[in-house]
Amino acid sequence: MNSAAVLSLVPDTPTLSVERMYRDHHAWLVGWLRSRLGCSQQAADLAHDTFLRLIRGNDVQEIREPRAWLTTVAHGLMVNQWRRKEIERAYLHTLVLQDLIYASSPEQQTLVVDTLVEIDTMLASLPEKARQAFLSVHLDGMTYSQVAEKIGVSERMIKKYMAQAMLVCLRCQSG
Repeated sequence: MNSAAVLSLVPDTPTLSVERMYRDHHAWLVGWLRSRLGCSQQAADLAHDTFLRLIRGNDVQEIREPRAWLTTVAHGLMVNQWRRKEIERAYLHTLVLQDLIYASSPEQQTLVVDTLVEIDTMLASLPEKARQAFLSVHLDGMTYSQVAEKIGVSERMIKKYMAQAMLVCLRCQSG
């Protein structure tokens, strides 16, 4: 009896479902990613990460449209990768512009980029005006009244936006 026949006799367990999903869709997913990324190594890495997400946290039995699920997860991973690369480029560009005596190690640079990605994710979770208020106060050094005038809301609303942003910061810090 061949392995496919044996698998058909065994009750469908999550492990077997993941194996089957991998066998049935992995090559297709790598091709889909390669067509968007133009790089077979990146496509293979993202396909791997997509299946890791499947293994780590999803009930395979609940997935009715495997390719739709895989493309949704893979697309999200692609977007995250692009955002991370954009943040990393900006950070490295900033380092080049600085006249630094001390050069940070690749490990330190990775930690900084990881932290910047977390901050970017946190800021992206805020509504636009709350994000704008938070950045205006903390990066531009503006007062609450200046920010209120800039974005056309009351100073009291700026205080609410700042509290909202600080709450998100605390959640990110404890999570």
